[in-house]
Amino acid sequence: MPFQRSSGVLLHPTSFPGKYGIGDLGSAAFQWIDWLKGARQKLWQILPLGPTGYGDSPYQCFSAFAGNPYLLSPELLFQDGLLSQQELDETPNFPQERVDFGWIYDWKMPLLERVYQHWVDGHAKSELKPAFKKFRQENASWLPDYALFMALKDEHNGSVWSTWEPDLVQRKPAALKAAHKRLASQIESQELRQFLFFRQWQTVREYAHQNGIQIIGDIPIFVAYDSADVWQNPELFYLDADGKSTVVAGVPPDYFSATGQLWGNPLYNWEKHRETGYAWWIKRIQAVLNLVDIIRIDHFRGFDEYWEIPATAPTAVTGKWVSGPKHDFFNAMRASLGDLPIIAEDLGLVTPGVQKLRDDFQLPGMKILQFAFGGDPNEPFLPHNYPENCVAYTGTHDNDTTLGWYLSSSNESERDYYRRYYSVDGNNVVWDLIHGIWRSRANQVLCPLQDLLCLDSSARMNYPGRAAGNWTWRFSESFFSDRDLQARLRFLTEETGRTA
Repeated sequence: MPFQRSSGVLLHPTSFPGKYGIGDLGSAAFQWIDWLKGARQKLWQILPLGPTGYGDSPYQCFSAFAGNPYLLSPELLFQDGLLSQQELDETPNFPQERVDFGWIYDWKMPLLERVYQHWVDGHAKSELKPAFKKFRQENASWLPDYALFMALKDEHNGSVWSTWEPDLVQRKPAALKAAHKRLASQIESQELRQFLFFRQWQTVREYAHQNGIQIIGDIPIFVAYDSADVWQNPELFYLDADGKSTVVAGVPPDYFSATGQLWGNPLYNWEKHRETGYAWWIKRIQAVLNLVDIIRIDHFRGFDEYWEIPATAPTAVTGKWVSGPKHDFFNAMRASLGDLPIIAEDLGLVTPGVQKLRDDFQLPGMKILQFAFGGDPNEPFLPHNYPENCVAYTGTHDNDTTLGWYLSSSNESERDYYRRYYSVDGNNVVWDLIHGIWRSRANQVLCPLQDLLCLDSSARMNYPGRAAGNWTWRFSESFFSDRDLQARLRFLTEETGRTA
């Protein structure tokens, strides 16, 4: 589905400023939308919104359907009667420039238990009770299993589900019934967190719509092994009798890593999905479209073919390409949901099969300008080669910042080609690249906020293949008063015809 000419900024909500240790869905989210509107941006791109686990990656979540309780705004919970002023005043003196996920977990999870206690004690606004009941009914296909899964994880000190008692691993009805009875309050507490998350997020989304801004969300093609999705639907994945993965996902050696990337996600049993008419995937995409307006499918290539790695392999090198569901999958999505607003993340080696799958459904692919300067004038990442039906970025959450790329991640040959391509001296590299994609034919263009701020590698969001220390960057509240930057982006956006 081609999109209209527009532009925007990539920023995950965890990066919002605020005194609660991590960006949340409170006042900063609304200030951010106001800033985007003032800069005449039409797009806000985020990362997956799911509940993160070990490693804190939004691409390894406990559920493909649930929301991240870390994003709940304590101030909005106070307005709902679910926290007291004293509890807000007792907030630790968190560092402002980075997210410390360990500290957040130790503080926010107990805080959310107090939220549940206030709920039980009847302190919530009266309209929340019927709304909660309706939410549970509307999300009955995933919410009960997710809440039980999280309650059981807490009971087992966070251990992976395949190490639980065999009857729970195999989801024996008697064991599940006993767990529901034993953990009734913990389950309800988990369901309440989801209700509050979706309520807060929908308020943010509605405000974005009121201001003419669409939200681009992200669907990782694979789900985490330690997730309610795999525990609830083991038949949809390649698992052995004990619930362990037999093969796992990743990619072969590429631009990011000489040994490839061993993601470790369980691989889909596509034949089982096909037998159900891809029912689980249809529900998943519909659930994401209830949160965002446009979907970026991460690792789109996996629908054409995917890199299958033995579960015992130490790296991704010893894998093989296996055929995916191809056109059959997207035909099923289209038949059930209609033409979908999907961006295909088609980075890496793009084979003729991937191109055909993308183009047959008129899905825009991605162009990353940092990848463009290898010296070949036919390089598809160079702006003069962009088709209209694509989405161009200076870089993404997986790249270095543009300034970091120029100062350290690129080689001199790339830097020289960039300077010659734009006839510049390199002293304004970040805005050279921003101008480069904004002035291109690409229908949609975006850059990370770190690039608008001209930040170096210290502001990088993620290092692919690095297990810890990612996803922590936050910006300062002083950004919202930077009218010069807002005016600069507004002028560029108007000048390049991206405001219609």
